[in-house]
Amino acid sequence: MGVPEIILIAVCALIVIGVAAASVIRKKQGKSSCDCGGDCSRCRGCAYSRNEKKK
Repeated sequence: MGVPEIILIAVCALIVIGVAAASVIRKKQGKSSCDCGGDCSRCRGCAYSRNEKKK
């Protein structure tokens, strides 16, 4: 394995870690990571967020 392949693997791993960290931060802020289009009344992810906020 050459240097370019190692760099590519490292960059891909950093992207995955960044996406996972962003998801955790959004969940802690009470925001959903779903794509409900703003109609949260029937969205399970948004309803879950609202229930967690009440506690």
